[in-house]
Amino acid sequence: MTDFATPNLPSRNFSATQDFYGSFGFTTTYVDDGWLIMTRGTLTLEFFLHTDLDPLTSWFSCCLRVDDADAMFAAFKAAGIGEDPHSRPCVHLPQIQSGMRMGVMIDIDGTLVRVIENES
Repeated sequence: MTDFATPNLPSRNFSATQDFYGSFGFTTTYVDDGWLIMTRGTLTLEFFLHTDLDPLTSWFSCCLRVDDADAMFAAFKAAGIGEDPHSRPCVHLPQIQSGMRMGVMIDIDGTLVRVIENES
């Protein structure tokens, strides 16, 4: 097996997190009272229960590096995630930043998920 890392992100409610991430293709591979693991292709996200989290002040974040950022953002948009920066969840569509093509999705718990397109 190749070495890899998985982000550990907060969830106020595992059922809501599963519904949200499931709406754009993640599936649950493990869940118990304190831990949730979801995958989408080769992407893995792990969630810990954080019931007191305030999504408006959350500072949690992670980066997902993907081959096709447009496909990921199409899945976000198909799941009904809008572009209003004052709402949660929301997306900021990909653009070139610091020499990389990157966009952002802020999830229902206020976590900033950077989606960075792999270089060809």
